[in-house]
Amino acid sequence: MIDRSRGLFHLLWPEWIGPNLRIILIARLTMSAARAIAGVVTALYLAAEGFSAVELGLLFFVVTAASAAMATLIGLLADRFGRKPFLIVIPLLAALAAAVYAVFREPVVLFAFAAVGTFGRGAGAGGGSVGPYQPAESAFVAEVATGQVRAAAFGRLAFVSALGALVGGLLAGLARTHPHLSMAGATAAYRPAFLAAGFLAAAAGLIALGLRDESAPKPSRPGRPRIRWPRRSWPALWRFWVTNSVNGVAIGMFGPFMSYWLYVRYGATPGEIGLLFALVNLGSLVSTLSAASIARRLGTVPAIVAVRAVTGVMLVPMVLAPSFWIAGGLYLVRMVVQRVGLPLRQSFTQDLADPEERASLAALSNLPAQGTMAGSQVLAGYLFDDVSLAAPFELAAAFQVANAVLYGVLFGPWRPRRKEAALPAPGSPDSVLSPPDAEP
Repeated sequence: MIDRSRGLFHLLWPEWIGPNLRIILIARLTMSAARAIAGVVTALYLAAEGFSAVELGLLFFVVTAASAAMATLIGLLADRFGRKPFLIVIPLLAALAAAVYAVFREPVVLFAFAAVGTFGRGAGAGGGSVGPYQPAESAFVAEVATGQVRAAAFGRLAFVSALGALVGGLLAGLARTHPHLSMAGATAAYRPAFLAAGFLAAAAGLIALGLRDESAPKPSRPGRPRIRWPRRSWPALWRFWVTNSVNGVAIGMFGPFMSYWLYVRYGATPGEIGLLFALVNLGSLVSTLSAASIARRLGTVPAIVAVRAVTGVMLVPMVLAPSFWIAGGLYLVRMVVQRVGLPLRQSFTQDLADPEERASLAALSNLPAQGTMAGSQVLAGYLFDDVSLAAPFELAAAFQVANAVLYGVLFGPWRPRRKEAALPAPGSPDSVLSPPDAEP
């Protein structure tokens, strides 16, 4: 029994996880918990404050635009000045936003600090979304986990993200509501949940203080711009622009509205929604660790295509489900499948990037998606209010299936040249979990 326990521990926490990666994983755990709380309660709190679906869509538009601008700037700056400052500052801004939401209820203030803290991003139980510093985080992980252990490292990142989101989903139950809550009463009812989110986000920023960022600072050579376009990664970048733009439309249609839809469609409480999201993240823990193994069997691109097609199709039966827990069960299955694709996409993006352009590629590859997501959120708000509760999900399903087809067409036959040798770390048990060198 002891040997089995040690074997399980080393499978989850192998020897190649060094001090930097350990800090990133712990910080991601706490930040994902914070964002999971915000993902459950933000839309519900704003609805209790009298926001319509259209107004929610406008707020999410502002948040997405602000996050896109921040992520792009962070990606470009992080490649020149290092990643660590952004892994500290952005969580602290999220903590500040949570504290403001715990106290204030004026619409202008809520709009402004939703943008500062990027509240409203992510897709329901998706704890993987940690905010606009993700390009810097991905680049940091790619540098400390090279070769074949890279996919496994991103799998660990997705695992702790799901674990943090599980905790955050349960903590969302700190919001105590009832059907006839006044606006002032809503602020008091949701305050404990926002304070918990603020504490966890602040912890993530403070934990990141322990990182040793060997990529910064990078002195500029004479005549060389300090911030430059990732031209060596351009062949990968334009392909990501095409595929991510289509996927952004789909995500914007339903992602930020997931808890709102469960509340309006089934009358679910924050505690029930948080419990559902916690169960989703519990079920997703294994799939995040199995991602690299699946890619080894299917190939990275076919695995990503299959995941996106399946998750798109599953939106249709989910939105037509007659009860909260049937819809929740379908959502759980969908998210378990979706979590397989998350570390594969992150690792694949970093594999295609020039080593000096990793954060830039990670940020810019998602830039068009932020624009399409922002627009589709406003459209989704209109559809929820004036058409039907199912229409945004049905459109999202069509766009996600189209995205899967485009991903296969653009990346399937393409064989970019590797930037570095893909050798497993000495003694790493995860070399068998990673895609082979011949994968695109």
